[in-house]
Amino acid sequence: MAVQTVATGTTANETAAQDAATVDLGPASGLSCRECGTKFPLGPVFACVECFGPLEVAYDLPVGDPEALRKQIEAGPANIWRYAPLLPVPADVAEKPNLNPGWTHLVKADNLARELGVEQGRLFVKDDSGNPTHSFKDRVVAQAIEAARAFGFTTLSCSSTGNLAGAVGAAAARAGFRSCVFIPHDLEQGKVVMAGVYGGELVAIEGNYDDVNRFCSELIGDPLGEGWGFVNVNLRPYYGEGSKTLAYEICEQLGWQLPDQLVIPIASGSQFTKIDKGLQELIKLGLVEDKPYKLFGAQAEGCSPVSVAYKGGHDVVRPQKPDTIAKSLAIGNPADGPYVLDIARRTGGAVEDVNDEQVVDAIKLLARTEGIFAETAGGVTLGVTKKLVEAGLIDPSLTTVVLNTGDGLKTLDAVAESSQATATIKPSLDAFRAAGLAE
Repeated sequence: MAVQTVATGTTANETAAQDAATVDLGPASGLSCRECGTKFPLGPVFACVECFGPLEVAYDLPVGDPEALRKQIEAGPANIWRYAPLLPVPADVAEKPNLNPGWTHLVKADNLARELGVEQGRLFVKDDSGNPTHSFKDRVVAQAIEAARAFGFTTLSCSSTGNLAGAVGAAAARAGFRSCVFIPHDLEQGKVVMAGVYGGELVAIEGNYDDVNRFCSELIGDPLGEGWGFVNVNLRPYYGEGSKTLAYEICEQLGWQLPDQLVIPIASGSQFTKIDKGLQELIKLGLVEDKPYKLFGAQAEGCSPVSVAYKGGHDVVRPQKPDTIAKSLAIGNPADGPYVLDIARRTGGAVEDVNDEQVVDAIKLLARTEGIFAETAGGVTLGVTKKLVEAGLIDPSLTTVVLNTGDGLKTLDAVAESSQATATIKPSLDAFRAAGLAE
């Protein structure tokens, strides 16, 4: 199947419509423009021909008996496929070769709560570093793989700040796809190795993520891209749905309750918008009681276009050139930025940023209080949480969930200098005492 960049009235779109008739993506009924509502058949398209707005997956969801649906979900596998009735995947998805991510720990963070001045039993960390390639990106790639199968792609690709490249490489290897992924040339070495070890092509582009993304946009429209599924471009509507599973899991792990406050890192902004979509779906299906919740976005000061727009009262997000240690969030022109602003304002949340020093401090704070080693994106999220609590924007008496989206082993350089051996001694008790370590 040829790669398509927009839905059109051309032969390519007719092909997509024909394919949609035989595509099995479970409850997914088609695609819908987020801006103007124009409907399209299921296919590898991501932008509306009418207004160039982003396309979303539309569903025929299983409304009617919330308790029966809860029981069905709870009886499912301990991964994201327990939510297959709510996702664009076939009913037998759990039987296909996939990395089966999800159902990661929701950690009650009482030690951290004491440090931040949050009421005991009210602060939780959703630790997605426990996924197969140690980041939340396994969730979105798992969704994209199923769409790639449905549309007959043979090569999986992406533009990535690191975590996505590793997730695509691993998932493609498991599912039997060829992979070719593209990254900025100056990524953390841990992420480069993790993306390259799976045997697919790993291509470093001279420039930042936005340069990489522009290159991929050219490739996707060229005959060279025939048969390629770019998980975050022509498969983006399906890929994005993987982030909803974070919302589903958090609510189920809280006893089928909505959290009062969530703090979410912002790169492209897709995760933020999809978590809101997931919460709204749970309310619509009657799986949780409807009540207000607030969503807070977290950015690094060195790449904070959404935060700047929010604090300036703007609706337009002006691009920035990234300069931060939080490279997984270093997207200077975030596609979903305006939608993040809308959701933060609608829910009564906010978007804030922290500098690199605060990121490192937050990584170490989470490690020493809860034993969770977060990558720099997690340091951004916790650093922003601390800042919001101190500013009185997060209510310390309400249930708050902070997302850690990746493993600190991927970003060792951020804390390596300040995390060395306490002492180097000879192998004797006298040396141990002399070093002052026996007290």
